[in-house]
Amino acid sequence: MSERRFVYTPAMIALTALVLLIPLAGLLLLLQRPQLDVHWQHHPSHFWLVLVTAVLSAVLAYVTGAAALRRGDPRVLFVSLAFLSAAGFLGLHALATPKVLLETPNAGFTLATPFGVALASVFAVLSSLNFSGGRAVSAVRWGRWLRAALLVLMALWALASVLRLPPLHDTVVPEVADGILTGLAIPAIVLYAVAAGRYLRTWWERPSLMLLSMIAAFVLLAEAMVALVFARNWALSWWEWHVLMLAAFVLVVAGVRIQWYEERFADLYLEDTVSGRRELSVLFADLQGFTTFSEHHDPAEVTAMLNTYFQVVVPPVVRRHGGDVDRIIGDALMVTFNKRGDQPDHAARAAAAGLALQDAAAAVQAAHPQWPRFRVGINSGVASVSLLGTEGGRTHTVIGDTVNVASRIEGKAPGGGVAIGPATKALLPAAVTESLGLVELKGKAEPLEVYRLVSLAGE
Repeated sequence: MSERRFVYTPAMIALTALVLLIPLAGLLLLLQRPQLDVHWQHHPSHFWLVLVTAVLSAVLAYVTGAAALRRGDPRVLFVSLAFLSAAGFLGLHALATPKVLLETPNAGFTLATPFGVALASVFAVLSSLNFSGGRAVSAVRWGRWLRAALLVLMALWALASVLRLPPLHDTVVPEVADGILTGLAIPAIVLYAVAAGRYLRTWWERPSLMLLSMIAAFVLLAEAMVALVFARNWALSWWEWHVLMLAAFVLVVAGVRIQWYEERFADLYLEDTVSGRRELSVLFADLQGFTTFSEHHDPAEVTAMLNTYFQVVVPPVVRRHGGDVDRIIGDALMVTFNKRGDQPDHAARAAAAGLALQDAAAAVQAAHPQWPRFRVGINSGVASVSLLGTEGGRTHTVIGDTVNVASRIEGKAPGGGVAIGPATKALLPAAVTESLGLVELKGKAEPLEVYRLVSLAGE
């Protein structure tokens, strides 16, 4: 895929603003000329329009949520919660269509959309805040709990609506500008405007199509809430705010689709996610004698050997001890701990993962004694968390002397053993180690004492 370049000019900005203002101009025209605000009551169209909008929002909630948790980015996580809130309550609103779930609509299903979109505006504003360091870690942790609470709220809302429990027990609630709808719409409009303004400031500093899509989506959702206040049930203005919501999510989907598939939401990441510093531990592992083994065996046999090893050594590192596999190149494995800043015990995790990796690999090696053995090297220190590359090849990785030294230490580790540097040893005061002596590391001016990790405390 060729690299895309977007040129932003004052004329383009003005044109974008004009396009976004057209729906408000149309709404104003309908209000000034009520005869144009024609009535069209078509239940199937309403059901599918809202349902498709809900599905698009749900897909966006899933993909942004997965990216946010993988990178520990609170901005993308709150964006995912905004999409999730809109998706869930839009789905409930779709079921309010007569003859779908109930014979007649009730307050719960009727108010679902304005409530969900209004709640999404709160998450939109939260996503526009700047988090860094410990605040970012806390925000991600709270975001996980908020997601669970949001799902519970949706389930309770649906249950109360179906069973007609108070306060969602009224049988008919007209979708006009009454006190409830106005009370939901006005704060939501303000919050979306604030979020769009803050994203616009970010876009001004580093222009990107993804940020522009989010700004347009927030503007359209705000306009949808404006139309909601003035719309008459089943009138053209009423259909307008449904279409505006669909347009908002279509814009974001289009922006996501255009992005290169690697790190699709990188343009939304906080600065701390793409160029922050972390105190972390890095684990390198590779197979001692792999080159010689490859020379004397068929490539298919080599591939089978690697897959057999990785199937048993990766789960202990990732699932049991929380490591992030940064990359696998041939027989080499690079794993980071505390890359998101949420693992203060990163050295203990890395050390335990290294020992667990060797235990798992030993079981495979016992069944295939002719196969090469893993050696593991671990180092701890400060590294830069960076987003490298551009379209056609982007990766989120860690860079610095800490990483380089970890790679060099791995090269000095004995087959079947785990070697650690002095920085890691200092963070593991109760660990049992054996000195491997001072070793010369390529690129280092002074020799470094490396240790073989025998066991951790309590083992």
